[in-house]
Amino acid sequence: MSDEQKAWPTELRVSSDRKTLTIGFDTGETHELSAEYLRVCSPSAEVQGHSPSQKKTVPGKRDVGIMKIEPVGNYAVRIHFDDMHNSGIFSWAYFLELGRNPDAHWGVYLRELEEKGLKRER
Repeated sequence: MSDEQKAWPTELRVSSDRKTLTIGFDTGETHELSAEYLRVCSPSAEVQGHSPSQKKTVPGKRDVGIMKIEPVGNYAVRIHFDDMHNSGIFSWAYFLELGRNPDAHWGVYLRELEEKGLKRER
C-alpha cells in the first residue's frame, strides 16, 4: 500500500479569509493549499475532462474562495468554491499529491496560462 493510500487526514481547516485550506495528515505532513490552486486543479470532469486531451486551463481564479467543505464517504471531500464550482471530489491521496508536487500542477498551470494568453485575474 502506498503512502497516499495509508495517509489519513488529522486536520482540515479553512483560513478565516477563505483563501487557504490547511490539511494535516497522520504522517506528520501539513500542506497549505490555496483556494485558487485547488480550484484550477479540481479533479472534476469540468476541469480534467474525460481524457488528457480534454483537460481545461481555467483562468481568472486568483480571488476564488472556499465557501464550504463537505465529506464524501470517509475517503474524500467536496469543496464548494464561491464561483459556484463544486463538482470535484478531492480524495486524501489527491490532497497529498497536490501538496507534495506543486510544480507538477501549479507550475504547469502557470505555463499553460502564459502559452494561451490567459490571466489569473478576472
